[in-house]
Amino acid sequence: MPPTFFVPGAEGFETTGRVVKLPKVILNRRAHYKVLAVLEREEGFTEPEFPEPEVTAGVVGGVRGGNIKKTAYYPFASRQVRWLLAALIVVSATQSALTFAGGDDTAAPLDCAAGTLHLSGSTAFAPVLREAARQYERTCPDARIPLTANSFKGSVDGLDTLAATGADAHLTGGRGLGNRLSFSDGPKSDGRPQLLPRPVALSLFTLVVHEDAGVRDLSLRQVRDIYAGRVTNWSQVKGNDVPVRLVSRNPGSGTRTTLERQVLAGRALPAVTTADCAGLAPDRPSRCEVGGTATLLDTVASTPGALGHSEVGAASAHTGVRQVRIDGYPATLEGADEGAYPYWQTEIAYTYGEPPADSIAAGFLRYLADEVGKDVIRSKGHRPCSELDKPLLCRPDGA
Repeated sequence: MPPTFFVPGAEGFETTGRVVKLPKVILNRRAHYKVLAVLEREEGFTEPEFPEPEVTAGVVGGVRGGNIKKTAYYPFASRQVRWLLAALIVVSATQSALTFAGGDDTAAPLDCAAGTLHLSGSTAFAPVLREAARQYERTCPDARIPLTANSFKGSVDGLDTLAATGADAHLTGGRGLGNRLSFSDGPKSDGRPQLLPRPVALSLFTLVVHEDAGVRDLSLRQVRDIYAGRVTNWSQVKGNDVPVRLVSRNPGSGTRTTLERQVLAGRALPAVTTADCAGLAPDRPSRCEVGGTATLLDTVASTPGALGHSEVGAASAHTGVRQVRIDGYPATLEGADEGAYPYWQTEIAYTYGEPPADSIAAGFLRYLADEVGKDVIRSKGHRPCSELDKPLLCRPDGA
């Protein structure tokens, strides 16, 4: 029974007689390596059962003690199996006939819900939500998720909107809002007992600079000295002779709050020197504030000597800024896991009370936790909570 393999583009793949050798592969955490072998009968083979194939393999790194999990399927091994397959085919054909008879070409997934959903909150997480909303509407024909340029104004603004809407609804009987969700970079403040959290993703943030600053890496002490006003020119940290000009998010931004708490050790940002970033002084240190992530990145890209902060996905997609490492570490989950990279935060979805299970708010939350939703989260530079070792906490391993 020679095995037949189809491995497009594989390197290091060999077959010698009845032996198949697969190449060594480096796997990321929670990744899988699957091998499909199709065994064919040799001419003249008359035995009623296939012999067990011998599998010799292992995983280096302690996963399951280095063992692998093997599954096997033997087509038409017995009369009982043939009867079972026939029954399944009949059931499948019956279901298909009922579907076509009802005139529904494509049945909606179980998590689809009808109604209109309003989203608000984090500008850093807005790209994920815009893409997920678009796909959810396409998948669920009775769902509407209207989004505008002002849908996401910041974490605190979103929580304020959700709390006010819930209070105005005068809900009774323990019911929660089923048509609103707010997303925050990090946990809510005290005094909002009606808002219930659900961790969604781990967000990585980064410092960004204008090209002419001349820096690619700053120590944590240097970062704190810059925001404390002790470093006012990039030449003081081995950069170019250009004044440091700070561009920050408005108060209420989760990205800004995380910067203050986790990078600056709780120190607040220095005072604003101009209300308009276009008026930043070209010959001395200065600071301004903007409303959203996209505006901040555009401002840093057009302002010589500028230093700002952003979530990683948006910064990576913007060609006009440079990301800055902290103590030599880029913004990666591995650095956060080791406790070496400090600028990260848990992205949390908030509901007002417990939304009904059949509501569009509950359905959209399940969608984000499903495979399609997780793909969207990953594509924008975030990590789904379910991929972390502590999904309920949704924090790096070393935190």
